Amino acid sequence: MSTWNKIMECVPNFSEGRDLEKIDKIVAPFRAKTGVKLLDYSNDEDHNRLVVTVVGEPVALKQAVLEALGVAVELIDLNKHSGQHPRMGAVDVVPFIPIRGCTMEEAIALSKEVGEEVGTRYAVPVFLYEKSASAPYRENLAAIRKGEFEGMAEKIHQPEWKPDFGPAERHPTAGTVAIGARMPLVAYNVNLGTNQLHIATDIAKKIRLHRRRFTLL
Repeated sequence: MSTWNKIMECVPNFSEGRDLEKIDKIVAPFRAKTGVKLLDYSNDEDHNRLVVTVVGEPVALKQAVLEALGVAVELIDLNKHSGQHPRMGAVDVVPFIPIRGCTMEEAIALSKEVGEEVGTRYAVPVFLYEKSASAPYRENLAAIRKGEFEGMAEKIHQPEWKPDFGPAERHPTAGTVAIGARMPLVAYNVNLGTNQLHIATDIAKKIRLHRRRFTLL
């Protein structure tokens, strides 16, 4: 890594947290690859989700990510998927984060290259989000993912939710995917002793408000 001129990070989220054989196959494209370093991966059985953290030189990282996405599309059938975490795709979200020697503009360009390739190669509809979003209302991942895999069958036919890349039809087993560029973030879960959604929403809004304040400092 010390010899890399540019370091880009990617944190793809896959909708598989229980089948260890499938998890190993999805992670395999990130192992022992020149220009790519697998930093971490963790699976959660309750969420039924796998989160991978990988860094690399942009070109090498792109190829490894595309390979892993292809494996996930082949192995994961969301018609048989259940878990506590919302999801709309076998590969749910793929953010690219500039780390060293590269800019946000380069991360955005890389996300669009990967998105176009995913749509063409795997016939999976792609929504660009965060800094890569094609419209302001598409920046927020939750807005794109609303309705999840099941609801996307109809949502994708609405003019305002036409995919940025790929077919305007939900993949029958792999659903859809959000791909974009963003800055690093810290994500964590909070266990609440209530089933009142508005309480969780209120807490989330307060956290986001403080995040904006910190950004301005």
